[in-house]
Amino acid sequence: MATTTVTQTPTAQRPATRAKRRWGATVVGVLILGVMLFPLYWMLNTALQPEAGLLEVSPIPHGVDMSGFTSAIREQGGHLLTSLAVAFGAVTICLAIAAPAAYGLAQFRLRGTRTIVFGTLITQMVPGIVIANALYSAYVDLGLVNSYFGLMLADASLGIPFAIVLMRSFMVAIPREVIEAAEVDGAGRLRTFVQVVLPMSRNSLITAGLFSFLYAWSDFMFALTLNTTDDVKPVTLGIYQYIGAHVGDWGSVMAASVLSAIPAAVLLVLAQKYIAAGITGGSVK
Repeated sequence: MATTTVTQTPTAQRPATRAKRRWGATVVGVLILGVMLFPLYWMLNTALQPEAGLLEVSPIPHGVDMSGFTSAIREQGGHLLTSLAVAFGAVTICLAIAAPAAYGLAQFRLRGTRTIVFGTLITQMVPGIVIANALYSAYVDLGLVNSYFGLMLADASLGIPFAIVLMRSFMVAIPREVIEAAEVDGAGRLRTFVQVVLPMSRNSLITAGLFSFLYAWSDFMFALTLNTTDDVKPVTLGIYQYIGAHVGDWGSVMAASVLSAIPAAVLLVLAQKYIAAGITGGSVK
């Protein structure tokens, strides 16, 4: 009677193989993260060595010299406050326009909804310099050049298309029964939107607001085009002119760059869980 031999893969080798793959993925991830974070480290390292030339900076600072930060705060502190005011104002305008628009496109049976959403995406492909030149002519006629509100409005336009698309994808997933229940209880459309839809869309609101803040915080084109005086000068424009005036003092320049990165980094850390939920929340109904 013939016997059949069956060869099986030892199960003990599988955990070892998986562990090696995990270690390999971890090493690759650490290397990629190191490459991405190295410019930030070098910026901070240069800021802590204000006396050294750009080509004489030591890879590791031998001491902590905060004179570059002192100079940067003295020269750029006002510009940082201007950027904060403009960015938060742009976020307010962006959400005030994008949230109702997204709600209407998501819940109302409107003709051409897909066309409107597609057109909204297309607007983000228009080069910023084209929009800036067109806005300048309109701002001159409206008296909005060199004004906080004018710069807030321009920066808000950078985030409105993205915010509409993001929040619409989230609001589409809100059950229709929830909205109908609020209407049965006597709530009008505005009250339903404010008290029901917005709280349920918190993650997408925070995500859209954060991206709008980043757009406004990093804006340089509108700040350069729509301001002809120093009355409204955000930190991006301040650093640009700061480099020209202090091209030999790279410690102060890098210190100003570090200070300008702190607000965005803090907001990203505080809102990271909302960002992950807001981006993926509208992908599954």
